[in-house]
Amino acid sequence: MKHTMRPLHLWRKVLSLAIIINVLMSMTLTPCQGKVIQLKLHHGHKDMEFAAGQRNRRAASLSQNLHGQSGEGYYIEMNIGTPPQKLNVLVDTGSSNFAIAASQDDQINKYFYINESSTYEDSGTSVYVPYTQGDWTGELATDLVNLPSLPNITVRSNIAFITRSSNFFINTSDWQGIIGFAYQEIARPDGDVEPFLDSLVKEGHVRNLFSIQLCGAKALANSISLNLSTNSMDGTMLLGGMSDSLYNGNIFYTPIHREWYYEVVITDILVNNQSLKLDCKEYNYDKTIVDSGTTNLRLPDKVFQALVKSIQAKLNVPDWYPSSFFWGGTEVVCWPKLSVPYMGFPTVTVALIMTNNTFFHLTLLPQQYLRPVQDPSDQTLSGFCFKFGISSSTAGTVLGAVLMEGFYVVFDREQKRIGFAETTCPPRDPSSAGPDSKIAGPFTNTEKHLMSQCAYKKADKQSGTLLVVAYVMAGVCVLCVMPLIVMVIQYQLRKCRGHPRGENSDTGNLINR
Repeated sequence: MKHTMRPLHLWRKVLSLAIIINVLMSMTLTPCQGKVIQLKLHHGHKDMEFAAGQRNRRAASLSQNLHGQSGEGYYIEMNIGTPPQKLNVLVDTGSSNFAIAASQDDQINKYFYINESSTYEDSGTSVYVPYTQGDWTGELATDLVNLPSLPNITVRSNIAFITRSSNFFINTSDWQGIIGFAYQEIARPDGDVEPFLDSLVKEGHVRNLFSIQLCGAKALANSISLNLSTNSMDGTMLLGGMSDSLYNGNIFYTPIHREWYYEVVITDILVNNQSLKLDCKEYNYDKTIVDSGTTNLRLPDKVFQALVKSIQAKLNVPDWYPSSFFWGGTEVVCWPKLSVPYMGFPTVTVALIMTNNTFFHLTLLPQQYLRPVQDPSDQTLSGFCFKFGISSSTAGTVLGAVLMEGFYVVFDREQKRIGFAETTCPPRDPSSAGPDSKIAGPFTNTEKHLMSQCAYKKADKQSGTLLVVAYVMAGVCVLCVMPLIVMVIQYQLRKCRGHPRGENSDTGNLINR
């Protein structure tokens, strides 16, 4: 693990070094049988207080407005320009830009015609955005935007009109753009680009929160098989509020640790209720975000390897020995209908902070983290095939759609928190006794301050600069003072050992031993 130093700590270290040098000087200038001075160094910190907010609801009339294909994300329909052009855009809580195709691309069947919109206003700024997979380049402009789910609201929004892309659009996905709902700080090309949601809130159209219910692939009626013939997924997004019809029970809130991505803090990960027993900072290295635009639950490699090892140890599926390719997400495993061995797989639980000493559990059943895919060798659905929905990451932990599909998720930006509740989506396995995921808590930890112990802290530019300055100052101090210390020590040693009186004596008042 990498650790960072707070600026205050840097100056304390410099001060401590100066004190030590001063003590050495004092010791060398005192008589040989002098006193030893003990310095007590105290270190303190200010607790970060996060209260679990009260339940906050807003009833709304809504229907499923999110659609998609398995593994290709969820999109929402939007009207853009004058006259309005209908396009589908990927809903992404892991980015902040609103971007749509504005030129022909082999992977999509339609795009926005700039010349046909009378309300298009170019800003003369180019923008480039890379993702984990793929990237695009476009021209930043503004135009009028309306959502069919908010029929009476039209807002002028910043939009990047994509003119070139690479591995960004997906041929079968049926979306032609992306809309980011994260914070303005990570908008491209810089934080001056106001995201779509911020524009809605700024003009007073909606409250500063939204909620999402992702339901994943749907089960066929009276069958354990999923509706992979159409490979479709549905869900609901509500801007400005929440709906009682989308969840059961209580909403458990975790604080937003930093407002850029929706960064949260994990305290533990468990398999069949047994902890992986890693330092909790490992789970959040180098950040943990809630991201609807990522399919899998993604974990830092060290955590991922520990999780796979624990699942393998608890796996109880007769005559099946998964290879490393299955755990790596490149191999599909298939079973005949009505014989999927869900009971042989353990549960996976993610623990999230509520307050400094309380947390709650989000538990995924195998019905959730085994991602259903179509049998590549049998298009008639004679088999039931899956991919492992948890993968390794080099860019931190991502609570993607695999986890979000198990819960109703509330992005409460007003209170700086994210809520999770039991979803009302139907289970993927109709024969199961309950939902595909569970939520429990709160639990108390009195042994440590969860936020300070588990949150991963990056060195910011200011800290890096102060670190350099501190070390330079310390080096200068040592270089300047060391010769003086050596001279004084030599002098003191000569004084302690004594010298004979005589003409060549340095002084006439030396003390003989």
